[in-house]
Amino acid sequence: MSGLIEILKKNVRQYMMVIALAVAMIAFGLLTDGIFFRPVNLTNLVLQNSYVLILAVGMLLCTLTGNIDLSVGSMVAFIGALCGVMMVDLQWNPYLAMIIALACGTLIGMWQGFWIAFVNVPPFIATLAGMLVFRGLGQVIMKGQTKAPFPEAFQKISSGYIPDPFGGATVGNVTFHIFTLLIGFVIVGLIIFGEIQKRKKQKKYAFDLLPPGIWLAKVIFIASVLIAFTVVFAIYKGFPNVLILLGVLVVGYQFVASKTVQGRHIYALGGNRKAAELSGVKVKWVMFWIYTNMAILATVAAMVFTARLNSATPKAGQNFEMDAIAACYVGGSAVSGGVGTVIGAVVGGLFIGVLNNGMSIIGVSTDWQQAIKGFVLLAAVAFDLYSKSRSSKGA
Repeated sequence: MSGLIEILKKNVRQYMMVIALAVAMIAFGLLTDGIFFRPVNLTNLVLQNSYVLILAVGMLLCTLTGNIDLSVGSMVAFIGALCGVMMVDLQWNPYLAMIIALACGTLIGMWQGFWIAFVNVPPFIATLAGMLVFRGLGQVIMKGQTKAPFPEAFQKISSGYIPDPFGGATVGNVTFHIFTLLIGFVIVGLIIFGEIQKRKKQKKYAFDLLPPGIWLAKVIFIASVLIAFTVVFAIYKGFPNVLILLGVLVVGYQFVASKTVQGRHIYALGGNRKAAELSGVKVKWVMFWIYTNMAILATVAAMVFTARLNSATPKAGQNFEMDAIAACYVGGSAVSGGVGTVIGAVVGGLFIGVLNNGMSIIGVSTDWQQAIKGFVLLAAVAFDLYSKSRSSKGA
């Protein structure tokens, strides 16, 4: 029993946020008489928060070093304006325009990474300057106008759904998207296989293990939730394209952060910069890569957001950086750095998105929504500091 308590203590942030997300969804499902769990609403929930979740994946790497990036919202506006000029005004091929936008985003990240890594400008100051610069440049490009409409091929990034080569299957009055069901069941199978392999490896190296009953309950819970959401999406139109994109990013970045040398270097840098340098970590290049990567993901988020709106506006991206930062800290990132996971940041972003969506359905005003999100962020950071003080006293 004491071993179980110890394991739960070590993973308290992760478990608390997953439980909080589940409780929030069930609560809004009851308060809205089931409207929250309708397929169309859950699909909109993903579409409405996709760009914030993409930003949160990149922001997580920044927070692991104990820093943040304040410029991502302005980059979303700037890249959106650039896409508007290329696709709407100049009528360029949308795929060519997206490649050019990604190249520009990479250059922006390299520019900011240079000042942070090699000139030693504090990230807060460098990205604050970027926030002002790119917001201004975006407004210069837009000249106070809105660029619309965008080509259909570009819109499908955010509004399209994966096709069903099997044509669907009708059961009663419900038509299921067969390809979505197949993808969902394959993902569930891979997750179960991964959990089994992980437990075998932990047992081999004599790591602390969850009791078999609790471990089995955890796996069944995860599989049941994923199957339920797969069925919900299959009843509507299938998985949105942006959900597939987000899934690839989450899996890829989670692998990089937890299974590669580069990922370990990021955690080491956040844990203790001096110790990381003495251990041979090339701290400057790690910081340079992190902020270059953040700009690339901001570019992807910009295209997703612009495609969803089907327009580029001078005011796009406002407070996006705050939403991404909040997602990371609510999802378990430590303020001082060195602690956090990509999946945790996504769970934190989903929690905030569920709050927004649920409160909107039950009629809570936007003013109160902002206030409640502020209290949630404050509580998350306070909980992090409290947990850290408890662990240090225990040590």
